[in-house]
Amino acid sequence: MRTDDFDYNLPPELIAQTPVYPRDSSRLLVFDRQNDKIEHKHFHDVVDYLKKGDVLVINDTKVLPARTFAYTKNGGKVEVLLLKRFNLTDWEVLVKPGKKAKPGTKLIFNQELSLEVLSTIEETGSRKVRFSFDGVFEDILSRIGEMPLPPYITEKLKDQERYQTVYAKTDGSAAAPTAGLHFTQELLQKIKDKGVEIVPVLLHVGLGTFRPVKVDDVTNHHMHSEFYEVSQMSAEIINKAKREGRRIIAVGTTSVRTLESATGEDGFVKAQKGDTDIFIYPPYKFKCVDALITNFHLPKSTLLMLVSSLSTREKILEIYNTAVSEKYRFFSFGDAMFIL
Repeated sequence: MRTDDFDYNLPPELIAQTPVYPRDSSRLLVFDRQNDKIEHKHFHDVVDYLKKGDVLVINDTKVLPARTFAYTKNGGKVEVLLLKRFNLTDWEVLVKPGKKAKPGTKLIFNQELSLEVLSTIEETGSRKVRFSFDGVFEDILSRIGEMPLPPYITEKLKDQERYQTVYAKTDGSAAAPTAGLHFTQELLQKIKDKGVEIVPVLLHVGLGTFRPVKVDDVTNHHMHSEFYEVSQMSAEIINKAKREGRRIIAVGTTSVRTLESATGEDGFVKAQKGDTDIFIYPPYKFKCVDALITNFHLPKSTLLMLVSSLSTREKILEIYNTAVSEKYRFFSFGDAMFIL
């Protein structure tokens, strides 16, 4: 299967530059696979398609203010994007321009924070670095860092919290799990009141989710690994639902990748944590996930390939073309789709 097979034409004006208010007023395209039916709704209508006993799986990762700026000893300015934490001091980062980040290079942020480049990660061009800091690292980062908005968003974000889900809990992501941005606390309460169980899992979104596919043959693409965790409590709730034939509905592709990474061939989730580089593309037999709430993704991206696995490539591209003609908003601050 070729990467070009997942291309579609997207007018630039449909790339959402700002979030909508309130969050759940975004549009929702509902695709009923069993009846091959498409409906056009608003996100707050999602509650009408959920039923008692469903399990809604959310990713409660929290986006770090991971975009920072530092200086070389000669005063040259460099951008440092935090991607993945290895331990208390060591991180994987992207540095622009990369030529200023050779192993051994020291970069200064301010009097409290500096780093040393340890090595180059050849596969991605990122760097492994070691931070030195005076104080609490997260506190320093909160003062000097910016939200790492994707490059296709060119307008400045007025409210930084709009790039966090309302249920964000555990610091660690370099980007938001954007399908979750549509939920409000009030909508989540309506969903709970309907008898739906809302279960958290964790995947810290890093380079793997957004890294472009640069190979012609999809099967030759290798995903960058990301940290994930499924708690014992979440695994038990999901497995009980599976045994009783209830639906597991993933909010976002990161929740899908977490669940499919933690599920055995027997179809049951194991409580575990670690790194996953799972790459889901057609044809893929899902072990855990029954339905998906997701945003509209970039052409030729691994995210579009994952979504296509829930139906067929042809059908999903047909739906995307419908979304284009109906002028849905695309990407991180865009509208959503519910595949059920």
